[in-house]
Amino acid sequence: MRRAVAAAAADHPGRQIELWFQDEARVGQKGRTGHRWWARGERPRGLCDQRYDWTYLYAAVRPATREAFALVLPVVSTTAMGVFLAHFAAALAPNVHAVLVLDQAGWHGSRQLRVPANVTLVPLPPYAPELNPVERVWLYLRERFLSHRLLHGNADIVEACCQAWNALSPDRLRSLTNYPWIRRITS
Repeated sequence: MRRAVAAAAADHPGRQIELWFQDEARVGQKGRTGHRWWARGERPRGLCDQRYDWTYLYAAVRPATREAFALVLPVVSTTAMGVFLAHFAAALAPNVHAVLVLDQAGWHGSRQLRVPANVTLVPLPPYAPELNPVERVWLYLRERFLSHRLLHGNADIVEACCQAWNALSPDRLRSLTNYPWIRRITS
C-alpha cells in the first residue's frame, strides 16, 4: 500500500495524494433481518419481503479525514463503475490525486473501464474483504437502517439508500473505517 501511494506521488509531483477506499453494496427488497433484543425462547416479530428488486450503493471513504462520496446506481458493471469514477474525480479538489483502494471485482479491472487522470486504482489482495474499511460501513447501514423494512419498489430502495447514507455522521464514519494500519500509512 505504501508503495502504491509513493508511486502515485512520484508520478504526480506537486499534487496532494489522498488515500480513499471504495466498494459497492447491493440493497434490495429481500433484506436481512439483523439482530434484535427479544424474550428468550421466542422469535422476534419482523417484516420479511420475498420480492427481488435491488439497486447498488457505490461509496468511497477517506478514513483519515471522515470524507465520503456515494452514488446509488441501478447495476454493477464497467459502465456504472466508470460513471462512479467520473463523478468521484469531479468531486476532488483540483490539485488532488486520489489513490482508490478497491477489491478485484471484474468491472474494476476491465480494459473498457476509463479511469480519470486524477485517480489511481489499487486492488486489494484476493479474498481479503476485511482489509477494506467500507465493508464495516455496509454492516452498520444494514444493521441500523436497512433491515426490518418493506420496500415497495425501486424508488423506495433508492430512497432508503439515500436516507441511510445521509444518516451516517462523519464521526461514525471515522470510527467505522479508521483502522490502525490505515493511520500508520497516512501519517
